[in-house]
Amino acid sequence: MTRIYTTIAIRRPPAAVFEYVTTPGNWPQWHVSSLGVQGATDHSLAPGEQVTEAFRVAGRRGRVVWTVRERDASRRWVIARRIIGGGGGVITYTLRPTATGTRFEREFVYEVPTLLMALLDRLVVRRRVTRESTASVRRLKQVLERDAS
Repeated sequence: MTRIYTTIAIRRPPAAVFEYVTTPGNWPQWHVSSLGVQGATDHSLAPGEQVTEAFRVAGRRGRVVWTVRERDASRRWVIARRIIGGGGGVITYTLRPTATGTRFEREFVYEVPTLLMALLDRLVVRRRVTRESTASVRRLKQVLERDAS
């Protein structure tokens, strides 16, 4: 398993950040890997709800079905993926109130299904996914703080 952890401070209340990041229609606006989303995209998703996302991660395009596993409004949201064609993983968002807004934490844990993929992950993919994740949370901060002004 590979774990990618990113965090950032956002000058918005946890409820506003949570509503935004858990509404799939917003993902292409802030996540650099999200090319588009289909399905239940217009609201913050509840456990059991699903959405299909087109992505480009570390140069690889694909489609993934996300299913919400857990929701604790304004605090924690967990989604699990099944990539069409194989593979899986889990994303967890944890939000903590701060004096100036929200500490947003994003953890992405994914499986590497073969030894060859494990080698590629160690040599190339993990670094690229980490850069994309870091760029995404920075963009999230920019979008949410700009929209607040």
